[in-house]
Amino acid sequence: MTPDIDIAGLADLLARRATGGARVIAAIAGAPGSGKSTQAEALVDRLNAAEPGLAAVLPMDGYHYDDLHLVPAGLRPTKGAPDTFDVGGLYHTLKRLRAGDEDFVAVPVFDRSIEIARAGARLIPATTRVIVAEGNYLLLNRAPWTRLMPLFDVKVLVTVPEPVLRARLTARWQHYNLTPDEIAWKLDGNDLPNGRVIMAESLGAGYLLPNG
Repeated sequence: MTPDIDIAGLADLLARRATGGARVIAAIAGAPGSGKSTQAEALVDRLNAAEPGLAAVLPMDGYHYDDLHLVPAGLRPTKGAPDTFDVGGLYHTLKRLRAGDEDFVAVPVFDRSIEIARAGARLIPATTRVIVAEGNYLLLNRAPWTRLMPLFDVKVLVTVPEPVLRARLTARWQHYNLTPDEIAWKLDGNDLPNGRVIMAESLGAGYLLPNG
């Protein structure tokens, strides 16, 4: 049975794993609206409060394919599904971070307000010993996502009841001024079906992080 963990326990675990200068890469996966990004940021803040510069977040959403590809490929309506990400790009970034032989690695960060990933928006220096990768599909048991698995030292799946996800996602899309019809499509045509895939097909989590 996979044990539960909270942010305090996860911070303690990662700090211990990073002693002696070793670099540790953790994966925090979860459904859209599960709060994985917020939890990852809280985790990194906690680690850096104890030791400044110890940790940084690597967001999977920075590897969204751009609309310049998604629109002609017919994938724009399902942006956020597993096949709308540059998994190879994320894989090679993780390999660079694992090697730790560069002064820093520049990573992209997704700007939801304009639906565009900003290249080189975050620099992760070699001195940062804990990398917290966060995203929907980091533990997905489907090719090509399974290539990522060996690169993670700690694997965490965020768990949230679906009614809570629905409420959070509704509030998210209202914040971006979508119409009720657009919100309905986002929820039942894309976000919640993707969330069910994540919860059914994520593999290898060492810990569950309840957040509902």
